[in-house]
Amino acid sequence: MTRTSSLNSPLLLGFDRLERVLDRVSKTSGEGYPPYNIEQTGEYRLRITLAVAGFSMDDLQVTIEDNQLVVRGRNKEDESERVFIHRGIAARQFQRSFVLAEGIEILGASLEDGLLNVDLEQYVPEPEVRTIEITKGSQAKNKDKKLSAPKTKTIEVTTEE
Repeated sequence: MTRTSSLNSPLLLGFDRLERVLDRVSKTSGEGYPPYNIEQTGEYRLRITLAVAGFSMDDLQVTIEDNQLVVRGRNKEDESERVFIHRGIAARQFQRSFVLAEGIEILGASLEDGLLNVDLEQYVPEPEVRTIEITKGSQAKNKDKKLSAPKTKTIEVTTEE
């Protein structure tokens, strides 16, 4: 089966990675367990809180795979001798994924009162201003037709503060 690209415009060359991220987001949007909150805790800080009642720290795993934060839970409790009359508390394993933007770093994770908190921070790069030397058209015509870099090239790089 051939997959149709949603970013197939000739003006969007090189956006394959973005398309893969969008595919991953659409596949994980239907998950409902465990419930979670995403809150802003500072100008560049976020916290993802997952309700993981019944799971201990040994039952949980938080990893970064490619540009995804993946939280997995597997309850290791042996329930072979327990008889439930009603079972309303979910004790199933789960996997919840969050796609991270570039520049997002995981600060840490903590478990308290059945809530798993994962703290994130977005690093904002300093803006970079570059000045490119402009040469006369006649100089460009006289250059070798090879696709190599010119012998003299001046690029001034300044950083705004």
